[in-house]
Amino acid sequence: MIRGGAVVPDDELTRTVLDLVWRRREVSRAEMARDTGRSRSTISDVVGRLLDTGLVAEMGAGRSRGGRRPILVGFRDQAAVILGIDLGATHVSVILTNLRGRTLAWRECSHPVQTDPEGAEALIKALGDACLCEWGGDRSRLMGIGVAVPSPVDPDSPDRVLERVLPAWRGHSVIERLNAAFGVPVFVDNDANLGAVAERWWGEAVGIDDFVYLKVATGVGAGIMIGGRIHRGATGVAGEIGHVAIDPGGPQCVCGNRGCLATFVGTRQLVDRAGDLLACFPDSVLAGSEPDIRAIEDAALCDDPLALQVVREAAMRLGIVVAGVLNLLNPGSVILGGGLARAGERLIGPLREAVATRTLVASAAASDIRASELGDRAVALGAATHVLVAGLANPRLFPGVAPA
Repeated sequence: MIRGGAVVPDDELTRTVLDLVWRRREVSRAEMARDTGRSRSTISDVVGRLLDTGLVAEMGAGRSRGGRRPILVGFRDQAAVILGIDLGATHVSVILTNLRGRTLAWRECSHPVQTDPEGAEALIKALGDACLCEWGGDRSRLMGIGVAVPSPVDPDSPDRVLERVLPAWRGHSVIERLNAAFGVPVFVDNDANLGAVAERWWGEAVGIDDFVYLKVATGVGAGIMIGGRIHRGATGVAGEIGHVAIDPGGPQCVCGNRGCLATFVGTRQLVDRAGDLLACFPDSVLAGSEPDIRAIEDAALCDDPLALQVVREAAMRLGIVVAGVLNLLNPGSVILGGGLARAGERLIGPLREAVATRTLVASAAASDIRASELGDRAVALGAATHVLVAGLANPRLFPGVAPA
């Protein structure tokens, strides 16, 4: 159990030691001293303070290297819990995790988030409460809440969404509402950015410092990771890849331009395209019904020709923009997330082909393009991970830790 009010100084060495124990899971004081270049006595003092918080614990004796067996210090993954919220355009998803990203509870519900902020905020609280009830632990162990929003987020004003994207949310403070409801710090970021965070910590991009996470859902967005950090741009709008124009004569986009990628590859656009093609594929499993995006994805997985046509067209259009990203940034990997990623190689194969014909040099075309394996929980998991990252950088965010 976390001991209340343990004093931990906010200094670089404390952060380094805590991060080291988290990453190594179990490590001796001697190894910490060796890795940090600090004395054993200094490390012992830091470890002693961390032991008082309950975030770390002595785990028993390790292997001897010729002398007395060292006592290992391990990170306690169950010491606190985190709520991660995926506030989508048409749904709310909530995950409860431990400090190792393990799912403890999960709830998801459809909701017109874009047009009903009051209802969405009430649903967030209800689903968060339901996750905490299912877990059944002491709520004082809730460390914080991460929220992913389908909008650019300015790091200097994280509680303000872009009104052009979510006009009904003008004047609504997600941070203030959730802080009042749960009494813990609240962190907000763009959904594609947090999808990239999830991939970097738990998914396809573990060990990759430079990659792009492409989220294809109601809209299309990208989380750009450079040097192991999210690239946000000057005002937080980096990664709005859905608003790259691929057809100047195309449909009007919400951003004011014409022919943006999102006007061809968003959920509604793919469903409309499937409807347009029904007459050409009378034997499709989608014929005789009003297809939705889930049905299209399921049909593609069964090699339905209509659904495959929709997926191939989406891959071709995505390929135009992905090739531009590869030519510009040359990332080590491009990871596809969102519902359409369920199509797997049926999407990735044509996408690779489209990219190969549009990249300048072979090294760009050779960038690994793959589908996420984290599924529907990726963005919510990334939101929870956002809080964990903040805690490892500032241990005072963990419950039971008091400032020096």
